[in-house]
Amino acid sequence: TAPESPLILIAEDNETNIKTIWDYLLSKGYRLILAKNGWEAISQAKEYHPQLIMMDIQMPDMDGIEAIKRIRDNQETSKIPIIAVTALAMPGDKEKCLGAGADEYISKPVSLKNLVSTIQKYVHVEVKDLQLVSN
Repeated sequence: TAPESPLILIAEDNETNIKTIWDYLLSKGYRLILAKNGWEAISQAKEYHPQLIMMDIQMPDMDGIEAIKRIRDNQETSKIPIIAVTALAMPGDKEKCLGAGADEYISKPVSLKNLVSTIQKYVHVEVKDLQLVSN
């Protein structure tokens, strides 16, 4: 049997952004789970061990920066690649995100094509990769 497609955790609280990103990534063959705040992102990361986390920085209850730090501090989740996504691209944001432990930084509005190419640096869903695994 073919291996399962990569699981991506999307941590985002804006319904419009969720729908756009969700539909696009599903169409590209990824499996997805959703967290609507930093606390949910941490617990979902521990429970499901996704291959990648897309972390919005501005979220209610606990922001993405704090969630990234906590995910990095936990031995079970510390190695999961994290793409930080922010709408309020202020000077120093990129440094803050990368300093907290994010692997990549993208500002909104997100180009879906760029998003997928960034994701593909860390996880692959291409058919040729799946065939290599099954041989």
